[in-house]
Formats: sequence, C-alpha cells, structure tokens
Amino acid sequence: MDSLTYEELLGVLKTAKAHSLRNWAMILTAFSHGLRASEVCQLKISDLAEGHLTIKRLKGSRTTLHQLVPHRGQPLLDEVKAMKEWLAVRPTDAGDALFPSQKGGCMTATQFYRVYRATAEEYCLPEHKRHPHVLKHTTCTELIRHDMNLAKVGAFVGHASITSTMRYVSISDDEASREAIITLMKMRA
Repeated sequence: MDSLTYEELLGVLKTAKAHSLRNWAMILTAFSHGLRASEVCQLKISDLAEGHLTIKRLKGSRTTLHQLVPHRGQPLLDEVKAMKEWLAVRPTDAGDALFPSQKGGCMTATQFYRVYRATAEEYCLPEHKRHPHVLKHTTCTELIRHDMNLAKVGAFVGHASITSTMRYVSISDDEASREAIITLMKMRA
C-alpha cells in the first residue's frame, strides 16, 4: 500500500476540517498514532487523560500509551489543538465514544472508512490512497524515513512482531541507492 505525501496529508486534513472538527481530529489521531480504522472507532473519552491517549490495539497487538502531539509549525498537524477544539463542540449526549457517530455511540469501522473515503475523494487523492489504512502506512513510512529505529516504530504502533512492521516499510530503489552512496562515502572518508 502506498503512503501519503506530506502535501496530500495536509490536503486531507484541511478538507476534513472544512467538514467537521470531529473528522479532522479523528483522521489526525489515526495518522498521529498509526491506528487502524477499528482502533480509532473504539477510542473512548476515558482513554484520554492528562494529554495522553491509551490505545487498545487489535489483531494481537499491544496496548500503547501515547502523548498527544502538538505541532508549532503546522496547525493542521497540531493534535493537542485538534482534540481541544473537537472536545469543545463534541455532543455531551454521545456516550463515552471519543469520536461518536452522527446518532451517538461508537462509530463503526465502516463509517470511519466512509468518512475518510469521502474526504480523500473530495481532495482528489488517487483511488489507491482512499482507504484509511494508508494513514497507518504513512505513519510508519514517515517515522522510518526520519531514521526512527524499526523496532521502535513497531513498538509505537503496537506491533508484537517486527515482521508486522516490515509490511509497512517501502523504500524505493532511489532512496536505497542514495543512502548506500552516502554510507559508502562516509566509510571511505
């Protein structure tokens, strides 16, 4: 699966925010923490405490505790701001769901898929990037591209096995070649 470029990610977040603070906060949370659609949907208000989010991972993965991520340079990526703005307008009769459906209660993974797909379509993302799992792939890919250790990336997204993390890693021949040249030049210096 492909990952989003930085510009595509910002475009999706801007489009989502134009529709609702819930959609913006929800898609940003999925990206910021490398969440599956079903993991986003099962988040509860009680999982949010003191600037941290407890994430109960699925598919045999670990439960993780993540700090909400502020971003000084790009407001669309400021998770602290997004969460604060969303909670200020979140319906009080929506139960414990952090991102409730229109009818209240927990949103289903299918509903989240529809929200993401509609947002991606409106932003004109290519068809192969209109599935919410691309957000998790983008998270893993970007962390690795910024030299985060593969084992730490796996721990961050709750993988029990490093082989699970490897599925999200895609390095182009150009990237591998550039890195090899830099490493070889350093070795010869």
